[in-house]
Amino acid sequence: QLRLVESGGALVQPGGSLRLSCVVSGRTLDNYNIGWFRQAPGKEREGVSCISSSGLSRNYADSVKGRFIISRDNAKNTVYLQMNSLKPDATAVYYCGAFIYSGNYCSQKHEQYDYWGQGTQVTVSS
Repeated sequence: QLRLVESGGALVQPGGSLRLSCVVSGRTLDNYNIGWFRQAPGKEREGVSCISSSGLSRNYADSVKGRFIISRDNAKNTVYLQMNSLKPDATAVYYCGAFIYSGNYCSQKHEQYDYWGQGTQVTVSS
């Protein structure tokens, strides 16, 4: 069974930065597609970014392109989301998800993901 644990969420001022981490245990990360999603109160869960098992394919939501960077360190079984120039509309609970797929493709559709972490709260406010 794959287990995912997110961390790094915090209260930050607009324009600030945060780095979220998703630590995976139970199995090695190598064959898993990892995605970051967020859910604000009263809204549906939306895809933020994803990275293929090889790390060669990465996708971002239009709202975060140029400001967020996803990366993975398979040796540490960890995926990161560097978030820069944060805006108040980024306030949400951030989740990482995983599904097994070794091809050069990543998905931002939450229904494709089989495993989820418990989430970490990000609040952007002055």
